[in-house]
Amino acid sequence: MNGILVLEQLLNGLQFGLMLFLLAAGLTLVFGIMDMINLAHGSLYMVGAYLIASIAGASGSFWIGLLGGVAATAVVGVLLELSVLRRLYQRDHLSQVLGTFAILLMANEAVRMVWGAQPIALSPPPALAGPVELLPGFVYPAYRLFIIGVGLAVALLLYLLVTRTRVGMQVRAGASNREMAQAMGTNVRTLFTALFAFGAALCAVAGGMLGPLLAVQVGMGESILILAFVVIVIGGIGSIRGALLGALLVGLVDTAGRTLVPMLFGTLMGPDVAANAGPAVASILIYVLMAAVLFWKPRGLFPAHG
Repeated sequence: MNGILVLEQLLNGLQFGLMLFLLAAGLTLVFGIMDMINLAHGSLYMVGAYLIASIAGASGSFWIGLLGGVAATAVVGVLLELSVLRRLYQRDHLSQVLGTFAILLMANEAVRMVWGAQPIALSPPPALAGPVELLPGFVYPAYRLFIIGVGLAVALLLYLLVTRTRVGMQVRAGASNREMAQAMGTNVRTLFTALFAFGAALCAVAGGMLGPLLAVQVGMGESILILAFVVIVIGGIGSIRGALLGALLVGLVDTAGRTLVPMLFGTLMGPDVAANAGPAVASILIYVLMAAVLFWKPRGLFPAHG
């Protein structure tokens, strides 16, 4: 029984970590290359989830909703970058934080006006609605396995894109030394817009994948945005490899902590302490992890610079 529980939590942590990676990958590239602190990144995750849910509801197909919502969110990202964010690149970080925080608040109110205050439903595709028996006596939801597969596929695609293509070479050069990349002929404006569109699309994929598991609701981007920032601090700003490792660490620590810490407290200190202190201790574990990484590796595990 304990072995099955551990395996289940490992898979849950892997699934959550890979979805965090989709958010953190776009965020770390924007931060690392553009030197842009974008608090509106979580809003793209929320808008993507709403667009996917709406298109899926109108078409009757989760797959059409996913494709249409991801494409629409990429367009929203391009419009946002061209109209507002481009004006913030040369500003200091305080201006960027205030500007993108304002966008986050406006996005929440815009979503509330368009879709209402109540959460909306996004159902997984019928073919993935049931469980799958992975081992004798151990079944796991097929949809969660699908999420793991999508996350691994996107991680592989990103790795190939960044390490094997000319655009990836420009991205890596920009993350290491933006001025030198520009001097060598990289069209930085076009690269910035393409990166932002790509990051927005990844946000939408994460929103669409997690939508059937979590509520599609106003403000859903804020809490996961904090975790995405923790991921890029742990992994190293501008590093895709660091974002992947950081996301997996955060996903596993967060998921395992929320299950195992209350159980440990219940065994050692009784059910009352487990009910009250267990969840609180579990929720701070990822920040303890971040502090430990920063103590030993102040620039993260795999910083892009240097």
